[in-house]
Amino acid sequence: MSKSTSGPPPAVVQSEVPEMKNPVSSKESPLCQVVAMPYPGRGHINPIINLCKLLVSRANKIVVTLVLTEEWLSYLSSEHLPEKIRLVSIPNVIPSEQGRAADINGFLEAVWTKMENPFELLLDQLEQPASVIIADSLLYWAVGVGNRRNIPVASFWPMSAMTFSIFENLSLLVQNGHCPVDLIDKGKERVDYIPGVSSTRLMDLPSLISGNDQHKLQQFRRIFSWVHKAQYLLITSIYELEPPAIDALRAKFQLPIYTVGPAIPLFKLGDNSSLSPTPTHSDINYTEWLNSQPDRSVLYVAFGSFHSVSGSQMDEIAAGLSISGVRFLWVVREQTSKLKEACGKMGLLVPWCEQLKVLSHRCIGGFWTHCGWNSVREGVFAGVPFLTFPIGMDQMTNSKFIEEDLNTGWRVGKETRENLVTREAIDALVRQFMDVENMEVKEMRKRAKHLQQICKNAIAENGSSEMNIKSFIGDISQRYV
Repeated sequence: MSKSTSGPPPAVVQSEVPEMKNPVSSKESPLCQVVAMPYPGRGHINPIINLCKLLVSRANKIVVTLVLTEEWLSYLSSEHLPEKIRLVSIPNVIPSEQGRAADINGFLEAVWTKMENPFELLLDQLEQPASVIIADSLLYWAVGVGNRRNIPVASFWPMSAMTFSIFENLSLLVQNGHCPVDLIDKGKERVDYIPGVSSTRLMDLPSLISGNDQHKLQQFRRIFSWVHKAQYLLITSIYELEPPAIDALRAKFQLPIYTVGPAIPLFKLGDNSSLSPTPTHSDINYTEWLNSQPDRSVLYVAFGSFHSVSGSQMDEIAAGLSISGVRFLWVVREQTSKLKEACGKMGLLVPWCEQLKVLSHRCIGGFWTHCGWNSVREGVFAGVPFLTFPIGMDQMTNSKFIEEDLNTGWRVGKETRENLVTREAIDALVRQFMDVENMEVKEMRKRAKHLQQICKNAIAENGSSEMNIKSFIGDISQRYV
């Protein structure tokens, strides 16, 4: 995953101030310098960038320095950002040949032990001192850095409020003998004692809780203890989607909690009744194909950029989609001729697409997803129902949230995390899910449209998310008047 050097953490990329993209002149005398530090992963970087864009668009005197690892700086250096957002880098935490996916435990340990020192040294090199730090909640050490320097820290949680409440209450799960949990014997048991979280099967709790990695569990308990020492908590959700969980957190925490969702790339959305020509990321013109399809007739399929699906399961998915006769657009990064052939003539495989734009296209009738929180928020905002296919971490909980709380989706392979879902089961489920005459599907699509309106109301003037963002800006700005 990373391209950095190994060994002890170097200080900063160079001894002088790191090279910055979109530099902001000190003559502008900005009122508030926000230093944002995401966890080095796509699902964490994207929402913090989207929030930063909102902050600089809402307040003239806010500028943002976004701190990335070298690898992610190289990925994002060509991204169009507002002039008031500049990019700096610190060294990667592990060598590229190891990679995040190959050794997630080693990667997490490096994030927790090798990033603090270079980040703190970078703060010393900024032309203008940091007014506030926005740091991913997983980077718990950033709270200590801010507290030592008298810089307020906003802990940034890029997952659901419900997932946050589960981790925040790990002690309750331990006390009840449910952490770690034996999924074979107890997976279908339900817990209903987690504040703000409706009755949940143990198998639908985040996958970390079912593992027996005591060190990682202890680290997560440490992470959430440090959130209490921050000055703000930012959650990438919408209040109206999760009021019980958010109310429960506000009752427990002394610090202000702001819901700032959906934190998706709305700046890029525009008019999506049709799409402009496909970008150069792909030599397949999926936009022309989508524009030629009937309304609500296409199933969009994407399983994220990190967790992987087994080869045998991919074969079953391809065969099931082909047999179903349903139109589909499937994002597959590692395509094979075998996979393309198995998909038949009704579908299109692409290595990349602009997901929110595709989901918002008039022809999309459903979203088969791994249930990463970014994808859930985009699907809800686009007003589409879900087929859920969770693979790891918080995705099980998000799947449960979609199916049982929002009632806008069905789970693929409902009774297990592990077993192979056959092509026959996929064929039957997809046919039913995309059947516009099915009464249950009609109701599900109606609820999805209702949630879409809730999202639009939240980001409108005087909406809950818009007011939260303005309140946060007012709070951090008042310190520097």
